[in-house]
Amino acid sequence: MKFGTKAIHAGQEPDPSTGAIMTPIYQTSTYWQKSPGDNKGFEYSRGTNPTRQVLESCLAALENAKHGLAFSSGMGATDAVMKLLSPGDEVITGDDLYGGSYRIFTKIFSNYGIKFHFINMTDAENVTKYINPNTKLIWIETPTNPTMQIVDIEAISKIAKAKNILLSVDNTFASPYLQNPIDLGADIVMHSVTKYLAGHSDVIMGALMLNDDQLYKRLWFIYNACGATPGPMDSFLVLRGLKTLHLRMRAHCENGRMIAEFLRNHPKVEKIYWPGFSDHPNHSIAKKQMRDFGGMVSITLKDADLKETYRVASSFKVFSLAESLGGVESLINHPVSMTHGSIPKEERDKVGVTDNLLRLSVGVEDIDDLLDDLKQALS
Repeated sequence: MKFGTKAIHAGQEPDPSTGAIMTPIYQTSTYWQKSPGDNKGFEYSRGTNPTRQVLESCLAALENAKHGLAFSSGMGATDAVMKLLSPGDEVITGDDLYGGSYRIFTKIFSNYGIKFHFINMTDAENVTKYINPNTKLIWIETPTNPTMQIVDIEAISKIAKAKNILLSVDNTFASPYLQNPIDLGADIVMHSVTKYLAGHSDVIMGALMLNDDQLYKRLWFIYNACGATPGPMDSFLVLRGLKTLHLRMRAHCENGRMIAEFLRNHPKVEKIYWPGFSDHPNHSIAKKQMRDFGGMVSITLKDADLKETYRVASSFKVFSLAESLGGVESLINHPVSMTHGSIPKEERDKVGVTDNLLRLSVGVEDIDDLLDDLKQALS
């Protein structure tokens, strides 16, 4: 089954009682049982809900995975993966990382005796320098947030498997339409479903997709025991959003390309981060493991201090100044004061997340309107 067909149909059948094409919203907390234990798989909606179960099957299919788990947020999904670890375990991850991931790693799980190494992962061999007997997890973002670093999933997967280390990939920026880490050797794929998968800025949700049955059982236990699971209405909204994922991603990619090309030679732009350029670091790897280059573009403004950067960020009329990404509407984000504020300045500066950096989530509006908005905001 091709991707677009899976997005619309995977895991979904007409409702047997009514013939409804759309999966019903099973807005219930508990389920009738004919006798104790005779529950047809449903007992209490924290653990299982028919609407969410259909969504999880669809999400798994999109990532070419066997199992899917939906969480109440991307951070809830990340939290579940970290709970696979024990005090004394170590994690290798990137030095350009979503601020929320950095925060939960350093402010929550470090307190429980888990050690994190934040390193440059653009050279897979660099990872080997930090592996020791305590290394239990490698956590990748690619493309990274917000400087669009490209990490070679397949190469790091081979390193991880040779050492019996779990590999988890945050695939939020690419979406399963552009990249499938499971096919490249990842053990777990994480998504902030809030972003491209839901696609309409009206849901908060996360997800994990994986193949290994025993690992799935461990994660399902955490998922049910800790309870960071989404409700049926949110599950329904994501199922609806997924039906246009392939169409939306084509438009995001097309608009992203045109905006990146426009900004590349703009006199007010000092530097641009977009993996589709042939001179972008690791462009060849992006070309190998991605089907296109997405709708995320970051820029630094030339000769702009914080005040001028704020002025530009606040001058857009079609782009909205807001956190998040991946919705149908275009957003402009200032990572230093918004999504990455919890990362210390010295760490941000090392990887180029500077005061004058802006991150664009390019939506699916008419490209002429988006280009006109960029022209006036940068004037």
